[in-house]
Amino acid sequence: MDSRAISAAFLVNFLLFSAASAFNVTKLLSQFPDFTNFNDFLTQTKLADEINSRATITVLAVDNGAVSGLNGKPMDLVKRILSVHVILDYYDEKKLSQLSSDNTTVLTTMFQATGAATKQQGFLKVKLINEGEVAFGSAADGGTFDSKLVKSVASQPYNISVLQISSPIQVPGIESTATNSTPPSPPPSASSPAGSPKKAPTPSADSPSKADAPAADKPKAKADAPASSPPKGADSGGDADAASPGPSDSSDASRIIFAGGAVVMAVISSMMAL
Repeated sequence: MDSRAISAAFLVNFLLFSAASAFNVTKLLSQFPDFTNFNDFLTQTKLADEINSRATITVLAVDNGAVSGLNGKPMDLVKRILSVHVILDYYDEKKLSQLSSDNTTVLTTMFQATGAATKQQGFLKVKLINEGEVAFGSAADGGTFDSKLVKSVASQPYNISVLQISSPIQVPGIESTATNSTPPSPPPSASSPAGSPKKAPTPSADSPSKADAPAADKPKAKADAPASSPPKGADSGGDADAASPGPSDSSDASRIIFAGGAVVMAVISSMMAL
């Protein structure tokens, strides 16, 4: 019984490990020299790690010649373009051939999952054209069926399917999307050296205060003097007069109390003398 329990536990752990690491896209593509450059881009952009973290995926790969157009582009833009070539579902040649030739099927890509896609940029449309030929295109406005299915490269049903397409899918506006959303940090950094966010309020505050009547100078003096000036500058005329009687009244009261105390002490001393 103990040996059976150990064997069962080992089998369960093996199955769990196999499910957790169902595939490795870079190792899978490394067997095909025609996709070396595409595979390198997946590694450099770290898109391979995101692909491997999925349980079900379809990768639309392009060969070395077709992917050469991405050379020299920023890695962030390359990642966005390639993430459009990763479908969040399993599709092989057989499944694609069963699509309707009358309707266009819309597929969700990994770019859509990033939350950075706009105007349907994160979706692909696929359709059967020319008597069963499978064509892919961007679902964004202006997208065309410019990429055709070439062949199936590798598959592990129903975890990963790698399909070769004729050319990278053109996504309208993806370059401007990359430049607009990649540098959320540059806008603050670009404005801070110029001094527009912090220094602009200062001149704008000065110009109205100087242009306005002298009444604007008094509030400014209050703001500059933190603790001591507000009591004096708060009400320049009436409060100053109202503040001066306070100390004189208190001094008069202290004199009266002192005199009364002296009288009491005198009475007490006379009684003790008796």
